[in-house]
Amino acid sequence: MPPTDASAPTRPRAKPRLIAGIDEAGRGPLAGPVAVAAVILHPRRRIDGLDDSKKLTEARREALFPLIQQRALAWRIEFVEVEEIDRINIFQATMTGMRRAVLALAPGADLVRVDGNHLPPGLPCPGEALIGGDALEPSIMAASILAKVARDRLMRELHAQYPHYGFDQHKGYSTAAHLAALNAHGPCPQHRRSFAPVRIAEGQLALF
Repeated sequence: MPPTDASAPTRPRAKPRLIAGIDEAGRGPLAGPVAVAAVILHPRRRIDGLDDSKKLTEARREALFPLIQQRALAWRIEFVEVEEIDRINIFQATMTGMRRAVLALAPGADLVRVDGNHLPPGLPCPGEALIGGDALEPSIMAASILAKVARDRLMRELHAQYPHYGFDQHKGYSTAAHLAALNAHGPCPQHRRSFAPVRIAEGQLALF
């Protein structure tokens, strides 16, 4: 074995790459904002039980929500409100929310991974779009949980303002009960008028 020189300088450890996972909740509903979350997990603060938020019970998501906020290196939740969704469409609103969430992270990310097949423009670092990423990338799993829990909580708050629609139950999605309430009462300020069922209900109400 060749002799070693104890005085030789050691190479500095490579800085770990900071990966920000991004996911959204609420692209499909007829009412309420779309929520977008970005999360950079801390390499030394393990969070057990991360998974795609859709595969977790509500109780499990609620339990993980504060753990992610406490243990992540950085996180951000952005809401894109109904007025902006109607003005620029839901796809562009989601992309806008993703970009805002990433830009707000401190420290910033070295790489962004997004669940889906589109990357938002204007990211401050390279990005990857991963179809099914919320089942593959832990930081995306964490982001999906933050976005889902934050939006569900907000929809429960909106239910207190607009109790006719049952937002606390369906969270704005187009269930039969929601469509029936929409047709009976017409849209409220939180309904997305750029979505066809809302436009139709508003038009029908105007006829009477």
